[in-house]
Amino acid sequence: MLSTPVLLRAQDSTAAAAPAGGGDVAKGESLFKNNCAQCHAVTDERVVGPGLKGATSRQDMPWLIKWVRNSQAVIASGDPYAVKLYNEYSKAQMTSFPNLSEDDIKSIFAYVDQAATAPAPTAAAAGGAPAATGAADSGPSDLFMIVVVALVVVMLLVLGVLLVIVSLLSKAVAGGTEAAPKADFMTRLSTSLKNFAMDSSIRSATIWVFALLVLKATIDGAFNVGVQQGYAPKQPISFSHKLHAGEYKIDCNYCHTGVNRGKSAHIPSANICMNCHGVIKKESPEIQKIYTSIEKNQPIEWVRVHNLPDLAYFNHAQHVNVGGVECENCHGDVAQMEVIQQRSSLTMGWCIDCHRKTEVNTKDNQYYDKLVQLHGSESKEALKVADIGGLECSKCHY
Repeated sequence: MLSTPVLLRAQDSTAAAAPAGGGDVAKGESLFKNNCAQCHAVTDERVVGPGLKGATSRQDMPWLIKWVRNSQAVIASGDPYAVKLYNEYSKAQMTSFPNLSEDDIKSIFAYVDQAATAPAPTAAAAGGAPAATGAADSGPSDLFMIVVVALVVVMLLVLGVLLVIVSLLSKAVAGGTEAAPKADFMTRLSTSLKNFAMDSSIRSATIWVFALLVLKATIDGAFNVGVQQGYAPKQPISFSHKLHAGEYKIDCNYCHTGVNRGKSAHIPSANICMNCHGVIKKESPEIQKIYTSIEKNQPIEWVRVHNLPDLAYFNHAQHVNVGGVECENCHGDVAQMEVIQQRSSLTMGWCIDCHRKTEVNTKDNQYYDKLVQLHGSESKEALKVADIGGLECSKCHY
């Protein structure tokens, strides 16, 4: 809920208890995910702020409502519990939510109580009951068996063809008579293979096939020069986008501050990390690396993942702020990446293909009125980026 690291925590088992009765759980779930999930978990786990499990058993609902709406006022009143929490969390100020009604706050804690008491998804699987994970585990096994069976079938077919060829060659070169009896099978096979290898047309065909394969491999290699698709270098600090952008839903713009304003999206500096980690998980070995960087006044040497050649110009603000392109379009589903990697090829052909397919959003934008009118007189298709100069060399090369 709360974009700053103070809410409630299990401390005193004798604190007043009151259920979050009367709250709308479905409404509370929506409010929690929109306002609270970035900083709080419904369990005991500490994220930016403490976990909310059992909050309604530690303080009554009127106190919780006052706290959520204006925690600083509760602290200023001298409330011992509030003052203790405030001091424990390094006097970090919690954002107030005066816009939330009493019913809204009751709904949030009703959802927290229900989610906190719900059985863990893995509990059924651990007890032996069939769960979704069981179906997932059977997938690879079935696929493996299909692949094995297919390979066996192919091998049998190849073996059958070879046997037919050997049989035909054996008959062709046997030539046995009463005066000259047939040679044994291995001798006939050896003779057939030698004749096959000495055939000039067969040798020529083999050489041509080999030359074409080498040429294709060379061309493929030339086209892939500079392409780093799948590149996922080891970083100096283990940073999980899956945790930050996925689970905690931190906006990309919060860390990459230049994405809406300039050419580069910017790699976040240590002070951005410290906005949260000055309070949470300070003891983590990875977080200690950030402290060391600050103490030594040395920047964190992050390894750049997405690289374009110097001859290519790309502006993040032009695409994100003006064009409305989502981060996932180029970078893939970053929210599911434990280790960030380059998902797209970022080649010239990849960019041009995007410009040819992407429609320009001209709605309520007078800048495009004349362009739309001119385009409409020549084509019935929607206005694409390619139609407004998106394929001109000078747009990307200068």
